[in-house]
Amino acid sequence: MPGTRYIAIVDDHTILRKGLAMLINMFPNYKVLFDASNGRDFISRLQPSQLPDIVLLDISMPEMDGYVTAKWLLVNYPQIQVLALSTMDAEAAIIKMIKHGAKGYVLKDASPAELKLAFDEVMSKGYFYNEVITRKVMQSINLLADEKNETGIFARLSDRELEFLKSACSEKTYQQIAKEMFVSERTVDGYREALFRKLNVSSRVGLVLFAIKNNLVKV
Repeated sequence: MPGTRYIAIVDDHTILRKGLAMLINMFPNYKVLFDASNGRDFISRLQPSQLPDIVLLDISMPEMDGYVTAKWLLVNYPQIQVLALSTMDAEAAIIKMIKHGAKGYVLKDASPAELKLAFDEVMSKGYFYNEVITRKVMQSINLLADEKNETGIFARLSDRELEFLKSACSEKTYQQIAKEMFVSERTVDGYREALFRKLNVSSRVGLVLFAIKNNLVKV
């Protein structure tokens, strides 16, 4: 089909993915190439001979989340436009996705018309941000400069610190986390102490509460 733009949907909720696919396939000149349940699944389905033009990428997913996936795409396929898809409209989540290469941010309760507009604008302008998201981004600029503000702190956490933080919210021991992250226990201890210092907490419970508050884990 001439002029067709191809979309990939990455979200861990099957019903949502399939529903979005049906909707998007009704948009003129857009077609869903495939859908995937998380970043790792998405990467395994990518075919260099037929890449999507746009990836509709959820943020909170198991195995490989939206932050890591967006950063991987930025390095490996920067020509693919990433639109973050999430129920989260928190400033820190938006800023972190933008820092990792997302060109736009669409909330899951957006109307079909807004989703279509997001596709059109990200292809024609190279970015899409609605009024709410733009306002939050502008409000966050000063917060990011504040080392004591939670938004700024979260946005500056490294990918490995975030990976450790999410693992720390499980019942796994630090030894098990180190094994899964392919690092030494001493390195994991370093992540833990760095997070204690950055987040101003002193226990694993404090780490979990921070992760829940910032929508890093689902409860």
